Amino acid sequence: MRIGSREFDVENGTYVMGILNVTPDSFSDGGKWNSMDRAMKHVEEMLAEGMDILDIGGESTRPGSDYSMSASEELERVMPYIEAVKARFEVPVSLDTYKSQVAEAGIAAGVDLINDIWGLKWDARMARVIADYGVACCLMHNRKAAGQGTGSKAAGQRTGSTATGQGNGNAALGGDGNSAAIGQQDANRYGYGNFLEDVVADLAEALELAKRAGIGKDRIILDPGVGFAKSYEQNLSIIHHLESLQALGCPVLLGTSRKSVVGLTLDLPVTERLEGTLVTTVMGMLKGCAFVRVHDVKENVRAIRMAQAILREKKPDISADER
Repeated sequence: MRIGSREFDVENGTYVMGILNVTPDSFSDGGKWNSMDRAMKHVEEMLAEGMDILDIGGESTRPGSDYSMSASEELERVMPYIEAVKARFEVPVSLDTYKSQVAEAGIAAGVDLINDIWGLKWDARMARVIADYGVACCLMHNRKAAGQGTGSKAAGQRTGSTATGQGNGNAALGGDGNSAAIGQQDANRYGYGNFLEDVVADLAEALELAKRAGIGKDRIILDPGVGFAKSYEQNLSIIHHLESLQALGCPVLLGTSRKSVVGLTLDLPVTERLEGTLVTTVMGMLKGCAFVRVHDVKENVRAIRMAQAILREKKPDISADER
């Protein structure tokens, strides 16, 4: 798979996407990198630690998010960082946005991949922008809860089935702090019948939207959306059954870094979720994930390399008399 100027062996490798949040309110590192000097230093550090792709985000989807940020405000946040990274570093850049206006401006500034948490289902124009510019995309699984509203019409979102993620239905489900977890009864608000089958079906719908717009399948990554519109148990289930997404024929990205599924399992705050994240990263690699999106690049790179070394170990040729 080609992202920017780099080829990724998605059949045999697991690559690390490093996170650069330039937001004041992200659940894990809000405000930490919204100084240009600190941000560029952090990018430099992540590259030295083995980062393969940089994901820049300007709008938090933490618990309590209402998806009300305007495209102009988001652009004001992210564009200086995109331009600075592109001027200083040789690394594929992903832009975490669900707004076509932001995506188009980002692509014009050099963005190589659009990371859409609504899988083309918020903004009707998003698929066309990605297709027209020929960039790669990551389409995440998400759903809108019954009774939750839609985003700004100015964002250009499409409307339709509430089961497919339109609108801002994720306000309490950012996948981040412990408050993001929902109970099993609340999970029914998302209209699941058979949870795993429904996730696959929803992502298949996103792929159909991409196909209709002319996005080549060789430019698509799928994300199961851990922490988004899912209960704690459902988050564990989708991680356990990541192989179920392979039938869709696209590389998979796993994003669990410091999320509530780790915090709730281990009863730990955001600042102490590294070990749990590393377990999910290795699990993802074993399940065939081509990408993991993480805050702690060095540790995740090392975990992947160690697991790969074990998996690729060649058994010695033992002679018959030694058997």
